[in-house]
Amino acid sequence: MKDSYGREINYMRISITDRCDLRCRYCMPEEGIEKVSMNRILTYEEILRICRAAVSIGITRFKITGGEPLVRRGCTALVREIKELPGVEQVTLTTNGQQLLPHLDELAEAGIDGLNISLDSLREDRYHHITGGGQLSNVLEAIDACIDKGIRTKVNCLLQKQFNEDEICDFAAFAFEKGIDVRFIEIMPVGFGNPDTGLSNDEALSRLKEKYPSLEKDERVHGNGPAVYYRLPGSEAVKGGAIGLISAMHHRFCDSCNRIRLTSLGLLKPCLCYEEGTDLKEALHAAQRTGGDETDVDAAIRNALEETLRRKPQGHTFQDRATVEPRAMSQIGG
Repeated sequence: MKDSYGREINYMRISITDRCDLRCRYCMPEEGIEKVSMNRILTYEEILRICRAAVSIGITRFKITGGEPLVRRGCTALVREIKELPGVEQVTLTTNGQQLLPHLDELAEAGIDGLNISLDSLREDRYHHITGGGQLSNVLEAIDACIDKGIRTKVNCLLQKQFNEDEICDFAAFAFEKGIDVRFIEIMPVGFGNPDTGLSNDEALSRLKEKYPSLEKDERVHGNGPAVYYRLPGSEAVKGGAIGLISAMHHRFCDSCNRIRLTSLGLLKPCLCYEEGTDLKEALHAAQRTGGDETDVDAAIRNALEETLRRKPQGHTFQDRATVEPRAMSQIGG
């Protein structure tokens, strides 16, 4: 389905929990955030119903997120059920990697199309510090296991001044050696995110080109997101890995935005920047309370989806620090 600005919206990010087993310092305070009770979040049955309605209007690609999605029991089964819905083209998952290895076989059997793994340092002490106690070895072992299984694997890294900016080229070498994508993401003013602590991707690219002067634009399609990719030329590439730059602050990509976000509470957000959204959980329950049959309930969800897409704004205002979104990323869906 196209929004009012002619953009094709075919991708939905679905948060299934606000809970996480890490305490990343740019995401939430050390004491954590107030947890939402399980009876308030969307059930898997409700998520599947929303996905069916989404497919009917042309949204065929889904990303499962959290918090940390693997802390919610039954996550892998949900992946399988969404994959089995008629018309679904792709289901991927974002994770911090701490609990990925024990679930990897089930995810592979469920038909997962790709994994995005958050990793902000390749150094144990830094990783432990930034995550509030995470174990780097868990993530590195999981990445190797994903590669061995042939699962499309991407690493997401938030670059921060005076923290991990000296690891830019280390991450590039990691990407080229492993044959995976590493994406550098600019910090956005959402929740506890402070762009003043972040490094621009223009600076990151400059440093990469000093180390790798032959770095070239990569025109291959790497997924659903807005990253601009770079790779080494064929004669220098070892395993074909690439570096992606997601530059929400310095190079807006709103004109090609193809996504909407569904929080664990059922709020459908047409844009990450703004607090506004549509309460799909209430829309679903309201339709059920009126006594309509299953077709009526599905139509109510579809109508709510379509109306939200029509209200999708032309662009964000992150660059002006004018965002009014107070929630942490773990509450929205990372």
